[in-house]
Amino acid sequence: MGVMRIGHISIKVMDMAEALKHYQNVIGMKVTHTDAGGNVYLKCWDEWDKYSVILTPSNQAGFNHVAYKVTDDFALVRLAQKVRDYGIEVEELPAGTLPDCGRMVKFNMPSGHEMRLFAEKDILGTDVGSTNPDPWPDDMRGAGAHWLDHCLLVCEMDPERGVNTLVDNKHFFIKALNFFETEQVVVGPNGSIQIACFLSHSSKPHDIAFVAGPTSGLHHLSFFLDSWHDILKAADVMAKNRTRIDVAPTRHGITRGETIYFFDPSGNRNETFAGLGYQAQRDKPLITWTEDQVGRAIFYHTGSLVESFTTVYT
Repeated sequence: MGVMRIGHISIKVMDMAEALKHYQNVIGMKVTHTDAGGNVYLKCWDEWDKYSVILTPSNQAGFNHVAYKVTDDFALVRLAQKVRDYGIEVEELPAGTLPDCGRMVKFNMPSGHEMRLFAEKDILGTDVGSTNPDPWPDDMRGAGAHWLDHCLLVCEMDPERGVNTLVDNKHFFIKALNFFETEQVVVGPNGSIQIACFLSHSSKPHDIAFVAGPTSGLHHLSFFLDSWHDILKAADVMAKNRTRIDVAPTRHGITRGETIYFFDPSGNRNETFAGLGYQAQRDKPLITWTEDQVGRAIFYHTGSLVESFTTVYT
């Protein structure tokens, strides 16, 4: 009884027409709703809830909020109280605050990122249905992403002020929301400074992750694909659509995932991610990557960091 999975992410885009071309033709999502404010709601073919990505028109790119779906209303009430008990203010949002979504609780993580929890959202069903389904739909577009998988958020770290909101977020997610830590990256004397952590509430290597940076923001939102072959095909789709690729197909040491990083037309970084990596369990020993192996942790094949990957985010 508690958090099940990422429910949706809301991001800002500067040119809605171009953003829709990207999320439909490259990622393979479908528009399911547009509201009076010009916000557009989309889902992937293998998702059953009505939407997983909300695009909001803005004069800048960036993050609005991330929402996680919980098992039921009882869990929503219980988790809201645990957030309050942790010392974080909670705002109750009535059903319909977002289209076709039940009531939500809204709060800010210690890093300042807005988060919401909800238990109900209208169900459209997957594009192949739930009775004798085919393995994929005939009208699949672009990379054909199955679902929104996770997000990586940048948390402010200022060593001079002794600030590392990544650690604050980690403790909050573990103590208040019952996530558990699967992997970490540490640097500094005796590995005393944590600069990345990966948290799960399922059997996946991560359901959310945090990395340290000079200011808080959105590093990327990630979409799941089946296999390494699908990752390579996604790269072809991106090339055909002249998508700006940040990191060409490779493997992570962290999570063992296969990946491509690229940008939507507004500059929000996306990822297509394949491979379940390993079975994450609460009793599995924490995987630690040390400072001398950070390159291999992030880009296992080359062991070399890509500068934009660590410096560019929205």
